[in-house]
Amino acid sequence: MAEYKLEVTTGDMINAGTFDHIFVTLIGTGGKSERTELDNEGVDFQTGMTGMYTLKTSSSLGKLLLVRLEKDPLFVLPEDEWYCSKIKVTTPDGKVLLFPCYRWISRGKQEELRGGRATKAFEDDHPVLTDHRQKELIDKRSLYQWAIIDPKLPHSSDFKHVSELPAEIAFSMSKLMEMLYAKRTSGAELMFKGLLGSTEQWEKTEDIKKIFWFKETTMSVYVIEHWKDDDFYGFQFLNATNPNVIKRCSKLPPNFPVTEEMVKPSLAEGSSLQMEIMNGNVFLCDFKMMDGLPTKVHDGQTLHVTAGLCLFYMNPENKLKPIAIQLHQQPSEKNPIFLPSDSETDWLLAKMFIKNVDLMLHQSVYHFMRAHLLAEVFTVATLRSLPVIHPLYKLLIPHVRHTLQINTMAHQSVLGPDGILHTSSLGWDGMMELMRRSLSELTYSSLCLPENIAARGLESIPNFYYRDDGLKLWNIISSFVKAIVKHYYSSDSDVQKDTELQAWISEIFTHGFLENKASGFPASFNTVEEVTKFVTMVIFTVSAQHAAVNNGQFDFNSWVPNGSLLLRKPPPTTKGQSSMETVFETLPNVGETVKFAAMSWVLSEEYTDVVLLGTYPDERFDEPAPKQMIKDFQAELSCLSEAITKRNSELEVPYTYLNPDQIENSVTI
Repeated sequence: MAEYKLEVTTGDMINAGTFDHIFVTLIGTGGKSERTELDNEGVDFQTGMTGMYTLKTSSSLGKLLLVRLEKDPLFVLPEDEWYCSKIKVTTPDGKVLLFPCYRWISRGKQEELRGGRATKAFEDDHPVLTDHRQKELIDKRSLYQWAIIDPKLPHSSDFKHVSELPAEIAFSMSKLMEMLYAKRTSGAELMFKGLLGSTEQWEKTEDIKKIFWFKETTMSVYVIEHWKDDDFYGFQFLNATNPNVIKRCSKLPPNFPVTEEMVKPSLAEGSSLQMEIMNGNVFLCDFKMMDGLPTKVHDGQTLHVTAGLCLFYMNPENKLKPIAIQLHQQPSEKNPIFLPSDSETDWLLAKMFIKNVDLMLHQSVYHFMRAHLLAEVFTVATLRSLPVIHPLYKLLIPHVRHTLQINTMAHQSVLGPDGILHTSSLGWDGMMELMRRSLSELTYSSLCLPENIAARGLESIPNFYYRDDGLKLWNIISSFVKAIVKHYYSSDSDVQKDTELQAWISEIFTHGFLENKASGFPASFNTVEEVTKFVTMVIFTVSAQHAAVNNGQFDFNSWVPNGSLLLRKPPPTTKGQSSMETVFETLPNVGETVKFAAMSWVLSEEYTDVVLLGTYPDERFDEPAPKQMIKDFQAELSCLSEAITKRNSELEVPYTYLNPDQIENSVTI
């Protein structure tokens, strides 16, 4: 007689428990057990409960391979799905094996759980395991399929509506309710004030301050007070929601004829533009990617989008300030170079048009495409290509949590023809074309932060907290990934013969980067180092990078004069003709403004159902080594969080978005 002890854990989310009958069968190299009901005195399988059960067999089952779970109805009660978190089995010889589940189990469906050490396909040593692995992948590839929304953009999952999503990858009930509450709260307040849908024009900034009575942050208040300041304007290109465009200027572009006389008043006394360029103190934002894009027709008028250039100077006080703005690519009499010495409203309008294109580029390219759409590619490839026993699946599954749900929602609410981006100056067609252009130019190195910073010449610019915190995070993530990958891949040969790993990267190369070999993205892996770098990029992109471009949206963008997706009037073509009335005529009307502000509220809201970077809430690794690596990873993130908090306490404008205690594991909002 052999005795097996089973420790069965039910999930702690709402409605995880069940009143149905649960049966288990143990399958080993020496045979399988009887189908046995798990039944103790009292109520079993309630939310958050762990039950202890004993299963006896006539003899040892040998090496335990699988645990089969089945659920039968209790009387005629309606379907009562059960969320099983995990099962731990203690074998007759005292070994404790972990069988992760973390899925919903319904009636009439068998679930076979694979346990023990994470393995690659070539390491499976029994036909039962091989067959189980192959069947799992067949089922997953049938469930998770690719869809092509646009042939020149990353491919998406085939789910059309959130109701089609498997329950395991959908939002929790609490998050759904909180998002709905935030959306309805903002909408109700705006409706109550008569702002939502209003076509009235703003007449003074004091009225815009009254958009929200009950929603503000320390940063959003600071923005309202300082949005016109040149040094704060420059600060935002380093540390607001789009720190991705600015680069060091080693030579003025030939189509941006800034002269010494123009900028001399903005430079240090006795200096010159050429001298400051040589000293590395001049920086440039060039929005040439926006040139020639189709724009939105608004109230019968075609809107204008300025593919402008903005020159910045880091002064001796280490403050980055704009010193020259040209609003179109080709210089002409009707395309003057605007300067801080121009009238207040001329200079303000020039800065507003630069922020307009910057914000559209941020939302469509750096936020939606490079974070959300790529995260969806990583998610679908992981779910399709890697069985749950694969080490990379165990590593990555927390980093794809809820991504398919938020993206399925976003395809309509953000990207769809009636989505929020449709109300931008570019409109839907222009935003789509902008993303197509960007993907065609996307490179692997641009998604790897150390290479990105170096390519833009930003290694030493002061007060660049996105860079400082981001590079530290990149290194911490890289160190963790390197330890995990080396633990499971002892040689480059292991990488090359892992067919599932190769299928994973092949799917990403095909469906994410559209097989663009010039991009530098790998189509296959040959070395352990290549795997480490790519997985580091994936985790950084879906966690830290998304936090950097998403979490500050209410702080910086709820005050629409600081940056608007929509500007109604054409940019100025001559100097000295503007006034504050021109500024208000250029800004979105009341209804459009509050729509943008409400969007920033929902997207930046803090929800309770958050899993922070470094958190592995599901117990999937069964070996001590990776468990210790996770603890070391968490300890390093905690130290970084303390250091960032200490630094921020000494700053007038703190940078919080890459503090690990503010970063989610995955793209969930």
